[in-house]
Amino acid sequence: MAQRHSPPVPCPAPVLAISFLAWAATGLELTVNDHPADFPLPTKPGQAVALSCLVHNSSQAERLVWYRGEGQVGLSDGNRENSSSICIFPVSESDHGVAFTCRLERDRAVQVSVLLDVEFPPQLSGEETLHIEEEKDVTLTCNSKSNPQAQTTWYKDNNSLTLQPGRHELYQTSEVFQLSIRKIQKSDNGTYTCVVESPLGKGTKDFHLVVEDKKPVFPKEAVIAAIVVVTVTVFFGIVARKDILFKCFRKSSETAL
Repeated sequence: MAQRHSPPVPCPAPVLAISFLAWAATGLELTVNDHPADFPLPTKPGQAVALSCLVHNSSQAERLVWYRGEGQVGLSDGNRENSSSICIFPVSESDHGVAFTCRLERDRAVQVSVLLDVEFPPQLSGEETLHIEEEKDVTLTCNSKSNPQAQTTWYKDNNSLTLQPGRHELYQTSEVFQLSIRKIQKSDNGTYTCVVESPLGKGTKDFHLVVEDKKPVFPKEAVIAAIVVVTVTVFFGIVARKDILFKCFRKSSETAL
């Protein structure tokens, strides 16, 4: 007997609908200032930065949210649907390296971030006077931020400082510049200048180093030992003379009677 074959069963309509929705979701994207992916934005302190976020390829109204770093930015109701704009004004040095992110509210994996690249010169000024004893160590510290990162040069009495191995040590990060001098000598007297310079400008700070004579040091052990010796001597002296003292005391008492 011949076998009967059943006709193929057509795909149910819900499966087709799910496939269509998946395609639609895949096509949806955001842009910020016409950029579909994360990007850096150069700017300077005092300027205004406008960021505009748009939804593309959406078949329905989409709500947007903005973040500054990890904190959500407050938006008015009319500035949320399908497009949203924010303005940063005035831009400051503290905005450097901060990400402003536009996200789809119902799917926050759909997002575009703008990294602010705030350019500013070194901000360093002032002076400081330091009194240091001979043979002590000292560290001169300049704290300065800048973008792009600055280079540092140290001067002594307006001349380039000649670094001596074992006595001078330099330490530098993006914000801290230090000069350490070991076992200060009288010849180290003078004015040390920290010059921090970038393509946008420079800053300076003066350190007036006054080297004082080394103060004599009295060993604590010797002082304590001397006090103990004096105390014991006085004590035994009093004990040895107690009989004489008592006799004097009695004699004085008899005379008074």
